[in-house]
Amino acid sequence: MASIRTLADLKQVKQALADQHARLEAEVAEKKAALALQLANKNLFASSIGTVKPIQNSSKVLTKTKQPEPNPVQQRRDDAAVLRESLSDEFDVESLLDIDDSLSFRRPGIGTDVTKKLRQGIWSIQRQVDLHNMRTDEARETLGAFIREAHKHGMRCVRVVHGKGLGSPGKEPVLKGKVKSWLIQKQEVLAFVQAKPAEGGAGALVVLLKPQLKP
Repeated sequence: MASIRTLADLKQVKQALADQHARLEAEVAEKKAALALQLANKNLFASSIGTVKPIQNSSKVLTKTKQPEPNPVQQRRDDAAVLRESLSDEFDVESLLDIDDSLSFRRPGIGTDVTKKLRQGIWSIQRQVDLHNMRTDEARETLGAFIREAHKHGMRCVRVVHGKGLGSPGKEPVLKGKVKSWLIQKQEVLAFVQAKPAEGGAGALVVLLKPQLKP
C-alpha cells in the first residue's frame, strides 16, 4: 500500500476500501440470490409432480426357480438288490435236496455234519418267521426280507414256519415246497433241515445262514 502523506492520499485510500467493501457485498448478495433461485426451482418441481409412488409393472411375471429333482441313489441300490434276490417258483429244488427222510439241503462244500448238527439243535434258533396262511406272493416277499435282515444283523440260525398244508385245498402242502425252493435260491442260506417235532416238525425248517463278513 502506498504511503499516506497528504489528506488527498487518505481520501483515496478510504475510497478504495469503500469500493472493495461494496464489491464484496455485491458478490455475497449475488450468491444468495442464486441459491434462493435454485431452492425455489427445486420446490416448484416437487410441488408440481406431487407425491411419488413406485410404478407397478403388471406385465412382470415372477418365476419360481425349479429345484433339481432328488436323486434317490439308495432307493435304486435297494431296488437293484431286490431284483438280484428275486425268487422264482420254477426253480428245480428236488435236484439239490439230500435224499433222506427230511429232505434236507446243504450247499456244495458243506459237510453232512452240518445238517446233522442242525437236526440235533447244536445252533440255537435266534429268530423265526411264520409264513403259514399267507398267499404265495406275500410269503415269498416276507421270506426274502426276513432272510436278508437276519443275515444283515449277524443271525446264524433261524426257523421258518410254513405250515403243514392242512388248510390248503386237497390238504396239499403247497407252501412247504415253495419255501424250500426259495431258501435254496437265497445266497445267505448254507443249509436247512426239517425242524424237530417240538420246534414245528413237518411244518417248519431250521435254516443255517452264512456268517456275516466283517468290514
